[in-house]
Amino acid sequence: MRVVAIIQARMGSTRLPGKVLKDLGGDTVLARVVSRVRRCRLVNEVVVATSRDPANDVILKECQRLETRVFRGSERDVLERYYQAACEVQADVVVRITSDCPLIDPQLTDDTIRVFIDQHCEYASNVFPRTYPRGLDVEVFSSGALMRAWREARSPHEREHVTPYFYEHPEWFPQASLRGSADYSKHRWTLDTAEDLQLIRAIYSRMGNRDDFCWREVLDLMEREPELAELNAHVMQKSSRGS
Repeated sequence: MRVVAIIQARMGSTRLPGKVLKDLGGDTVLARVVSRVRRCRLVNEVVVATSRDPANDVILKECQRLETRVFRGSERDVLERYYQAACEVQADVVVRITSDCPLIDPQLTDDTIRVFIDQHCEYASNVFPRTYPRGLDVEVFSSGALMRAWREARSPHEREHVTPYFYEHPEWFPQASLRGSADYSKHRWTLDTAEDLQLIRAIYSRMGNRDDFCWREVLDLMEREPELAELNAHVMQKSSRGS
């Protein structure tokens, strides 16, 4: 079984343009995401999926620097982009990661993959219900489920955000969830605004600008310095992401 993590990335963020290549403690946000996902023990390959828009040529160059495989597809039909990327790399299982999660946790990612494998489902995540901080989001699905969604999903919402067709149709896609031991969902560790970047830079700085720390270390930091959470406490979360 070939498990491939596909990280979706593009330069055209509405609230923080070019966020995936912003500096984060001496490296780019995308480099941090790739580095962290590469530590997953159950992932066989990491691929960055961006679009053919010329604005994303810089992402291609960054992936070359990182020696990371890259796939270029549709700008807006991200479901199409994922499907074609999965076909190109011959994935049996796809792990969906977004490039606005520079605190993505390798162990939580592996745990979500393990739930998917052990429960013999078609879709698993750590977001339904959400118990982990926003920014640690992992979704895992079979290549067969991805093919069906690619063939059948019609609405712009389903095409842009990749996975709604799965979780809106549990009768077709058996599902499983990884839940935390407590509810930590109040924490916002995703990158969508300048305020989010300020917080994440502060976290990396406290960690010596390494990227091998785990999510519980960040949780401990936030408990020691609760004022950090105020940096982006007012940011309203968008309903879905289609990077």
